[in-house]
Amino acid sequence: MRTTTSRGLQPNVLGTFDTIVMAVAGSAPAYSLAATTAVLFGAVGLAGPAALLYCAIPMFGIVLAYARLGRIDVNAGAGYSWVGRTLHPFLGFLSGWALVFAATVFMVAGSLPAGSLTLALIDPDLAASTPLAAAVGACWFLLMLGVVLGGARLTVRAQLLMSGVEMAILLAFVLAAVAHRGRAVAFDWSWFGLGHFHGPEGFAAGALIAAFYYWGWDVTSNLSEETRNSRRTAGLAALVGVGFVFLLFVAFTVAVNVLLPADRILSAGPNVLAVLGEEIWPGVGGKLLVVAVILSTVATLETTLLQVTRSLFAMGRDRTLPSALGLVHPRWNTPWVAVAAVGAAALVLFAGAAAAGSVQRILRDAVSAIGLQIAFYYGLAGIAAVVAYKSLLLRSARNLLLGGVWPLLGSAFMLWAFVESLGELSTTALAIGLGGLAAGLVPMAVYWRKGSDYYRPARLDARRALAAAGEAAPTTPGTRLRDKSYATDF
Repeated sequence: MRTTTSRGLQPNVLGTFDTIVMAVAGSAPAYSLAATTAVLFGAVGLAGPAALLYCAIPMFGIVLAYARLGRIDVNAGAGYSWVGRTLHPFLGFLSGWALVFAATVFMVAGSLPAGSLTLALIDPDLAASTPLAAAVGACWFLLMLGVVLGGARLTVRAQLLMSGVEMAILLAFVLAAVAHRGRAVAFDWSWFGLGHFHGPEGFAAGALIAAFYYWGWDVTSNLSEETRNSRRTAGLAALVGVGFVFLLFVAFTVAVNVLLPADRILSAGPNVLAVLGEEIWPGVGGKLLVVAVILSTVATLETTLLQVTRSLFAMGRDRTLPSALGLVHPRWNTPWVAVAAVGAAALVLFAGAAAAGSVQRILRDAVSAIGLQIAFYYGLAGIAAVVAYKSLLLRSARNLLLGGVWPLLGSAFMLWAFVESLGELSTTALAIGLGGLAAGLVPMAVYWRKGSDYYRPARLDARRALAAAGEAAPTTPGTRLRDKSYATDF
């Protein structure tokens, strides 16, 4: 018999291993490399590895912030709830809105390469057609929409299959790249230094693009209401996932720098992994990496749909958006109205993308715009963690470093990148990024005036929350029950 929480989502569907897979798939290693490598190279040149490194350090601060906040407030809205209960409900709503908007834009930014690469496997000439790429990408999107609608258990099984094949291909090519003898440029440790950046603006632009690489690991927090022992599992999975994809991103970015000349990287655009594959393994390598990118794109469409629909579910449940978004399907325990709403909005964007121009230009503007949204809501979450744990920070040096200094530095870095990059982005990227945030002011004002309880929050304080959790915890050690319905776990 199915059991649900009073909130409606089905608990204990995801185990530890499942959640780690979700964190890795959320960052979409192959897709991020394919869609963003040429964009990153165009912004910072050979300093791509440095941008990924220097963004990873503060990103781990944000991961720590999410892990600590998830211990004291299990909520499908994640940052939307945490920021609202620590800083201010207006900032909390805009934090949730930024995720929703960024994820909806990503439906197109993610699906277009999937459509283009699928066409390339059939006929390379077809891949140049943006309308065709949009149509095929929309088909992939609708397929994942159906999987997400079918429930978390079906989603996990599909994710394990897609991500497993993707990781096997990527790891095989990392080893092949190390063994490859040809090179365009000799490896240089200066690629990890600051010398290749063109001032603070160039560094900020690279950091914003690098943030897009990592984005998606926080799906573990949005799935917390459906995760076993989520107060521990969600944060652990995010840490492991970000560490794994960081190594993959750096390995492939170094391989691209070494094996491909600058003109080939820039001309390849979103097909850069296919070009790298042909260089490493002529005839077959390009097609294998294209398959990996398609699988990665479809997998991250699934995790992004999970994020946005769970966020909308939480906002509908709190009546900060239409309450229908908080409805759960009686059989599948999924927020089906939220799924349908995201599907409708994304299909409208697909129609616009089909007439907007080249896939490469759409990707460039979408990545930068999404990067603004990411920097905004990650930055707020870092501050929220420090505020929530302020009464516990001085208990030990470890608490101060992991709960205060590192999350605060991560937050400062994200917000600095947000502000510093404003002068570097195209008009289109700024219109999408800032205009998307501004659009959230309308529903925020409407539902604030309607008197949603979200705008009168119970303050989130770690000392009280942890004390309450300790009182509610089982008193007999070793009495952990195991449900056969759980997916794989450690």
